[in-house]
Amino acid sequence: MARKQILSGVALGAAAMLVLSGCASGGSADGGAGGGEAQAGGTLKVLANGDVDRLDPQLTAYVPVNSVVRSLSRSLLSYVSSNDVDERIALTGDLAEEVPTASEDGLTYEIKLRDGVTWNAPDGARPIVAGDVARGIERICNPHIGAALGGYFINLIDGMAEYCDGFAGVAAEPAAMKDYIESNDIKGIETPDDQTVIFKLVEPASDFTSMLSLPTANPAPIEVLDYLPDSPEYRENFVSSGPYTVASYTPDVKWEFVRNEAWNADSDPLRKAYVDKIEMTMGVEGDAAMQQLQAGSADLLFDLSPSPANIQQLTAANDTKFTTMENGGIDQFMWFNTTSDNNGGALKKLEVRQAIQYAIDKPAVVQVMGGEDIASVTNGIFGPGINGYEDFSLYGDKSGKADPEKAKALLKEAGVENLTLKFPYRNVGTQPDIAQTVQASLEAAGITVELFPVPPTDYYANFMTNRENASGGEWDVALVGWSPDWVGGAARSVFQPQFSFDGTPQAYNYVDFNSDKANELADQALAAATPEEAGKLWHEVDKTVMEESPIVSIVSRKKANYHSDRVQNFQIYALAQNGDWTNVWLKQ
Repeated sequence: MARKQILSGVALGAAAMLVLSGCASGGSADGGAGGGEAQAGGTLKVLANGDVDRLDPQLTAYVPVNSVVRSLSRSLLSYVSSNDVDERIALTGDLAEEVPTASEDGLTYEIKLRDGVTWNAPDGARPIVAGDVARGIERICNPHIGAALGGYFINLIDGMAEYCDGFAGVAAEPAAMKDYIESNDIKGIETPDDQTVIFKLVEPASDFTSMLSLPTANPAPIEVLDYLPDSPEYRENFVSSGPYTVASYTPDVKWEFVRNEAWNADSDPLRKAYVDKIEMTMGVEGDAAMQQLQAGSADLLFDLSPSPANIQQLTAANDTKFTTMENGGIDQFMWFNTTSDNNGGALKKLEVRQAIQYAIDKPAVVQVMGGEDIASVTNGIFGPGINGYEDFSLYGDKSGKADPEKAKALLKEAGVENLTLKFPYRNVGTQPDIAQTVQASLEAAGITVELFPVPPTDYYANFMTNRENASGGEWDVALVGWSPDWVGGAARSVFQPQFSFDGTPQAYNYVDFNSDKANELADQALAAATPEEAGKLWHEVDKTVMEESPIVSIVSRKKANYHSDRVQNFQIYALAQNGDWTNVWLKQ
């Protein structure tokens, strides 16, 4: 699920956000990939504002950290880094020899591990075996820190929910957790030999192989069980399987990664590892970071992106080192609070929600967010790049231009007058301007809007996810964002956390929205035999949800990237939404 600044899946505003149609605007189509003969050596200098959320692969859910994980750790499945959108979202083997196919009933997947892949273990290089894969999945359930994306696996792998229930009763101490993991197995994970892993699911899941590309499913060596997950001791003793390993770490200041001498290039089809060393310096503000990249004293950005002002400058200069990519997320969209009795319960009426769909001027929001180089109008729950996304609109034409007279007419038909909406917004960045733009649209349709700011750190954590604020009518409409947790076939990670309700409240389904018809279609999509069939069904899910109008989908924001002049072969690694640290090389 999502919550990341681009927290992967989250509330784009809370965190934020992933894919598809492509690369580049304001720069060359290849993203300034650079040509010439590759050169090995040098130090790749990366600038960051903040630290990693987690270094522990099982626990991280922060999109930028996928660059770190790819450098240090091998995944079961992954993606080729590419500036071609179709290439970069095509699953391929990493630790696994190839992408497995499901059994005829859709419930079983068998994976063969690649030869020659090793841990940089304290007592010397040691092969990664099937038991390490099982151990990694088992660590998801640890009672010390919850794995942010673990729910997808817990609910899908046979016996994993029961395994986690048992683990929850174990003391959150290394010795106790190690004993539980080494003494108990998950019924649905079999390891008949060191090279074979068999997953058995409780129901068909056409996106299961995509889930196996997440760091959450990475194997774990036995040595990690001697430490609390992602503790300072864990980080100090990190056991690498990727081309780099941790050399030094000062929290919130600097990471240094150097070559992992145990890494075997012949075993790795995805990483060339041209640079000798990677330095990530933290605590850098956006404008200062851009100045360093343009001056050539640093190379790449971690959790930073060019500002709207930067983008305007870079676009005007036709700087080929500036590129954008769609990431499958939607940022912004507006929830209706259908649980409160404000305005006589007006928002419970479908006609009123439909009226507001027509009221909002989406192209105006695009302009506020930086224009069409960085944002585009959306009309459904899925963003461009997700299998199931189609450009459609149930309310007006696809341009998203406001029709205030249509909105007024629908409100009149609904018998609603003097509608006054409480509208919180995050007072950070362009959010106040976006909120005021939406306010102006609503007021043009005769709707009064009461804007009030909420500190950005409280917006999702303490305001929107506080269910009493919805039921008590503290807000009527609210802007949020969301991005999928993986790429391509990722519709589940948008739909389930936000638009389905089984009686157990979810953090980001603010009003317990539920549609039996959409749920049934989603089940069919997850059981689909082919991606094409799944995509058609997910589009039906999209339309079904939007017919009930729980949200106004407004804008999809593109991910903006920039790199220094000396960075060559800047190819996008999809899970990180950035150039692949393990494949760039430096012009000397």
